Amino acid sequence: MTKADQNHEVAKPATAKADSRPSTPPGTMAPGRRTMPADYSISLRPGYGADAPNVKPGERRQSLRGFEDTYTDIVDYIVRITHRIWEDQDVGYIYDTYSPGCRLYDDSGVHFGVEQLVHGTMQSINAFPDCRHYADDVIWAGTDEEGFVTSHRAINIGHNTGPWRWGQPTGRKLETWVIANCVVRDNEIYEEWVLYNTAAKLQQLGIDVLAAAREFGNAVTFPTLSERPFAEVDRIEGGRKPLPYPAAERPGFDVEYEVRRLFHDVYNRRDLSAVDRVYAPTVRWHGTTNRTGYGRSDVRGMARNLLATFPDLGVRVDEVYWMGNESDGFSVSVRWTGAGTHRGYGLYGEPTGRRVHLWGISQLYFAQGRIVEEWSLFNEFDVLAQLLRDEPERG
Repeated sequence: MTKADQNHEVAKPATAKADSRPSTPPGTMAPGRRTMPADYSISLRPGYGADAPNVKPGERRQSLRGFEDTYTDIVDYIVRITHRIWEDQDVGYIYDTYSPGCRLYDDSGVHFGVEQLVHGTMQSINAFPDCRHYADDVIWAGTDEEGFVTSHRAINIGHNTGPWRWGQPTGRKLETWVIANCVVRDNEIYEEWVLYNTAAKLQQLGIDVLAAAREFGNAVTFPTLSERPFAEVDRIEGGRKPLPYPAAERPGFDVEYEVRRLFHDVYNRRDLSAVDRVYAPTVRWHGTTNRTGYGRSDVRGMARNLLATFPDLGVRVDEVYWMGNESDGFSVSVRWTGAGTHRGYGLYGEPTGRRVHLWGISQLYFAQGRIVEEWSLFNEFDVLAQLLRDEPERG
């Protein structure tokens, strides 16, 4: 991992506050105040929690008022409930760890209520009953008073030995990764944003991704743009050119400012040279549908492909939180929304002229002010469904 120090045994209180917020360009959302952990004393380490069943978590290391006594800190909580639900197959534990009216945002839109989550989990476990979920990292922020936010990246390994939406079992091996961002208070998750890397799963199982996306888009439950709960993302407001990102309000390195400026410069200003300014020359990049890359040129290549595919693409950063400090580096979670029209050649072949909704989660790892590693997913399978679905019949 790119964290500088993962060997602390005793946690320091997570009391680092972002004492101000940078200006944001038109169309972006200014976040609320949130406590950011100033070090990595509470973080995922090799052999942590559920992945080391013979290691007891120990005494509580963080104030978790309202949480079950068994959990020592918020990282322990998110890793172990995942293990209990998915690997122990205690699906009913969802009733204890998700609020009854929880909101779940995934590749196919927004869903409400705990019962649909129980149903979907049972379907997945039936299709991949031996699937293991290895926690790869958890970026978190918050307190028990404010509520916690977590960005949990996991590696999924298993075999398709049960039927599911995409047909009868293939017996093939699945090995891919996912990101789930949760909002947690009093032992319950009441909002979750999760990307399942669906196209990668289908590829590995030998399923025709384009045919599956068309079928998915033609389903009666598939949400149209007007049914999706996201604000319109306009790159050019009122016919004006996209303005440069505002100058920093204070000297020194401000990780949130750098992240917001990066997304604005690359995707709204079309300034791909911003990649050279923010990324390390040897950056390692991991993307949707198990793409991988090394170096700034691969990072620029993915951004260039998206901008060529959707020439009017606009992006808004919806949420940023982080762990760390300038000495040890920063681990940053970014959730973002995009919208654009398929008018160019890049990722998806012949332009369809259709407008699509994109959203994604990125985990960025900074060392000495530069991004040295990135893990990013967006709703690619959903985007394909938006592009390939049949035109509705006219009455």
